[in-house]
Amino acid sequence: MAARLKMPPRDRIAAFKPLVFVVCLLPLAHLVWDALHGTLGTDPVAQLEHRSGDWALRLLLATLAITPLRKFTGWHKAIRFRRMLGLFAFFYVSVHLTIYLAIDLGGYWADIFEQIAKKPYITVGFAAWLLLIPLALTSTQGAMRRLGRKWQRLHRLVYLIALLGVLHYFWLVKADHREPALYLAIWIVLMLARLPLKMRVWRRPPVDAAVMLKD
Repeated sequence: MAARLKMPPRDRIAAFKPLVFVVCLLPLAHLVWDALHGTLGTDPVAQLEHRSGDWALRLLLATLAITPLRKFTGWHKAIRFRRMLGLFAFFYVSVHLTIYLAIDLGGYWADIFEQIAKKPYITVGFAAWLLLIPLALTSTQGAMRRLGRKWQRLHRLVYLIALLGVLHYFWLVKADHREPALYLAIWIVLMLARLPLKMRVWRRPPVDAAVMLKD
């Protein structure tokens, strides 16, 4: 009887998904709360941009951390959280960009092209957002099946996108580079952690992306 009542691993993982979803929304809720209560400091617009951008970058790095986590812990079910983390990363990048366009630029959206041309940190940040769009649009099971092996090649853009996010942060900060340096170090570690895994993948036949990443 106890064996029959035991929840299978798939159900246990699924039960955690709403919790992860809520946790990913907490930074936005905190940001909205502070904005409504006027506790964003002397430069509220900069705080809105900084905090939304921070969480976008953290979630991007968390997405990249899933594969090394599986490799070193053997917890292969962790991959079922990757799509959610990736979509939330895109969401926070979009929030970050919206704050910049609607509040910082005061609605003068045409100025964004002038800013992209003049300021490298805006150039790489905007490029990262553009590259995330096809990844978000092809995050469904149907897209995985239709694209097949091309899906994996497309979604490897996330490595470049995360690096662009780190560079965006580096060029944005004028004095204290410790925090962006920490993010860069994390990105480098996550990339190095993939090297032995990639060598093993090259030695065996490819696996369909829809099978590997089934939600």
